[in-house]
Amino acid sequence: MRYILASNNDHKLEEFRALTSTLFELVGQQQFNIPSAEETGLTFVENALIKARHASKLSGLPAIADDSGLEVDALGGRPGIYSARFTGDAATDGDNVSKLLAEMSGEETRNARFQCIIVLLKHELDPTPLIAHGTLAGEILTEPRGQAGFGYDPVFYLPNLNKTVAELPAQEKNEISHRARAFHQLLSLLE
Repeated sequence: MRYILASNNDHKLEEFRALTSTLFELVGQQQFNIPSAEETGLTFVENALIKARHASKLSGLPAIADDSGLEVDALGGRPGIYSARFTGDAATDGDNVSKLLAEMSGEETRNARFQCIIVLLKHELDPTPLIAHGTLAGEILTEPRGQAGFGYDPVFYLPNLNKTVAELPAQEKNEISHRARAFHQLLSLLE
């Protein structure tokens, strides 16, 4: 089966392809010149549905979309659904990490979690989308460590592994990440 991934993020497409491997064919929406959907939802679920419906409508394919983000306890759950645009619509990963570290300066409680919602639609108007959820708990460091990954990975520390997500090999990240956990739940829903 061929699905469109409702994202123009090459890193996400790479991660999803590693997760799906031989299960089904996954194409990125950039192959269809589909612009990013406007994320007007107030939750990860709403934004994932918006993105999936948008990509499915414009491609005619069944769609998979995720909405994910970082929730930091000391910041009242922020940046949350605004993680990718924490410093604005044109934010870079570095901009967002810098702002996060500045806002966390002096905070003793550094607990955080990555959240991921994955939605699968059979078609644009699918009234019964499959919705899966994955979480990865950790802590925010005071400075970045590691070169792999993207987003907040260099400051997201996993105490049980004594590494940041950016210090993990891609294969290990794809086994334990919030996106991997949500994807495995999605696969169980598909069975």
